[in-house]
This record gives sequence, C-alpha cells and structure tokens, in this order.
Amino acid sequence: MTSSYVLPVRQIPIRILTHETANHMATLISVASGKGGVGKSVVSANLALALAKTGRQVLLADLDVGGADAHIMVGQLNPPVTLTDFLHKRVNRLEDVAIPVTFHPNLRLLAGTGETLATANMAYARKKRLMIQFQELTADVVVIDIGAGTSYHALDFFLLGDMHLAVATPEPTSVLDLYRFIKLAAIRRVLACFLARSPLSEALSNRDFSSVQEVMDVAGATDSEGRAVATAALQSFRPGLVINRSSSRSQVNVLYLRKILHEYVGGDLTLLGEIPEDPAVSQAVRSFLPVIEAAPTSLAAKCLLSLARAVEQLITTSPGRIKEDAPKSETSQTAVVFSKTDITPSLPASTPVASDVLPTPYASRTNSALDSAQEVSGGN
Repeated sequence: MTSSYVLPVRQIPIRILTHETANHMATLISVASGKGGVGKSVVSANLALALAKTGRQVLLADLDVGGADAHIMVGQLNPPVTLTDFLHKRVNRLEDVAIPVTFHPNLRLLAGTGETLATANMAYARKKRLMIQFQELTADVVVIDIGAGTSYHALDFFLLGDMHLAVATPEPTSVLDLYRFIKLAAIRRVLACFLARSPLSEALSNRDFSSVQEVMDVAGATDSEGRAVATAALQSFRPGLVINRSSSRSQVNVLYLRKILHEYVGGDLTLLGEIPEDPAVSQAVRSFLPVIEAAPTSLAAKCLLSLARAVEQLITTSPGRIKEDAPKSETSQTAVVFSKTDITPSLPASTPVASDVLPTPYASRTNSALDSAQEVSGGN
C-alpha cells in the first residue's frame, strides 16, 4: 500500500544572485541529513565557528523546527530570544533574534524554536516570512542547521541555501535515507522551476510524483522552455557530502553513490570531507563547545577544519560571489504529493564503480533500495 504526504508548492522566495547583489547578501549554507543522529548539528556548529575564525561574520541558524539544539552546541543553554519570538511576532526582525556567542566575536546564534505544536507545524505564512527575512540578514555567511528527514519544511529550508551540505554516516540506513532526501530535494527544485514560469496548478496539483522524470514528463509536456530551465537547475544541483563518524571498517563508496544519483535522479554530489569517529567530539558536546574549540588538536577537529577550508574555497570561487576584499584569517496554492513508496535504484553487486563519465539522467527503474544502500556503504 502506498501512503503519501502533501508538499505545498507555493511561491517560495527564490534567491537570484548576480555580481551586483552578491556583495550585499550573506552566503546561505544549508546543512541537512536524511535521518537524525548522524551528527548534523555538530558539523553545523563547528563549520560556523571555523568560518568565523577566518574573519567572516557568521550566523549559526537553527532551523531544526521543533527539535532545536544548536544553542547547546555553542554553550547558550538558555537563549534570551529564539525563532519562536520571531514567528509569534514578539520580535519584528529576524536580525534581532541573533545573539552573540561568548567564545568568538565573529559568531552569532539564531536559536531555534521551542518544543510546541505550533512551531513544529509551522504555517506557510510564517515560513514564507522567515525565508524572506533570511535574505536580509547582516552577515557574510549563515550556516543553517536543518531538521533531519524529508518533511516539506526540511526540503524547503535546504533549498533556501546557496550551498547545500548533506551529512551521513557510513551505515546503510543513513546512506539510503540520504539518497531519498537528495532525490526529493531534486524533485522539489525541478517543480519550483516550472511553477515559477507558468500556472501549472491543474497539471501538477495532487500528483503522486516519485521521480524527477515523472515531473519532467508532466510539466515539460506543456512547457518545453521550462523543461530546459529545470534541466539546467537540476544539473547545477550538486550537494556537498560530509561523511561523519567514518572508520576503516565502515566506508561509503562515494563514486557509486554519485553514479546512482546521476542515473536515477539527474543530480550529483561532491565529497567535501570525512569526519572520523573520535571521542573528543562527544566530550566537547558535554562541555557545550564545538570540538575545534574544546580539542583543536584532535583528529575530528582537524578534519572539520579541513572541511571548512573546502567550503571556504567554494564560497570565494562561486560565480557571483567573488568579493573584492576577502576577509583576513585570524590565523495560487498548489499541493504536490510525494509517494512514501520509494523508487530507489539497485545495480548488481558486480557492477563496477562509475568514473566521472556517468549514465544519462532521469532513468526510471524500480528495485531493492536496501541492496543499493549496502553496496554504497561497503556492504556493512
């Protein structure tokens, strides 16, 4: 039996970056995961601090709606103001929610919402207001810690970013959930391209979309130019992959994951870093500090700093975001239904790992999802 959930597709604010506007807008880095418990908040907090240490003004924003914990990661146990105050209009500007982080002058925190039904199930009007104000924040970089899973909140907040980071562990379930998350994000991205161009409410309303190809077939049939735009947007959708808690016994076959994403989704990803299993991380969390601050010589801290350097390079070299003065281092409503029944690829175990020459995108095949995840994660 197939169960479905409704993903509202309305006029979500879209950031359009040019050389003229880029210097006046913060770079938004969204950090998400297909499932909880993979260390996404740890990666977000350490990445934000590492970028702050380069001289940039950084905001760490907790958009894990209903399950916020980024404030714990940076030692702000009882933040005086949170996103709940903004959502309930006790604070008019999102900028006024930002509070300083005591251990670094370049880092501020936008603490997340409390554990209430109203904030966990945010109305569309509130979400739209929140997303618009993210574009007006005063900062060089905003690192957005997004809730785990494939809810429409998580997908929309993930796509709000200029850069997209996806965190996973080497376990087969985590890799499978990561694949599903990126697939649904790609579908959402493609739908947004079509809906921004023409009123396709009747064609797309209440459709049970389970693949990018299906969206292309339905919407592209009446909008050939839109299909070209959506294809270009999909090809530019290249999330950065962060493997957390890696070890010599458990590794992710990244090339194989890239292959199935390209073949069955039409997107791609880039491995930005691997963070090893390290007791220093849990010790730092118990100290309410990022590990790069609490244990800067630990192996995990060094790998997180390496990840930050990779992200920094992407920030400074991305089109439309090359800044003249680089900072100096210290050192109508439409509803779209997505099927819970996943169309997930599975290639034979003997299939060789693909090179950079990858198969044609948008293929549609149905096979065992778990087999694919086990192949990608080394069969562990």
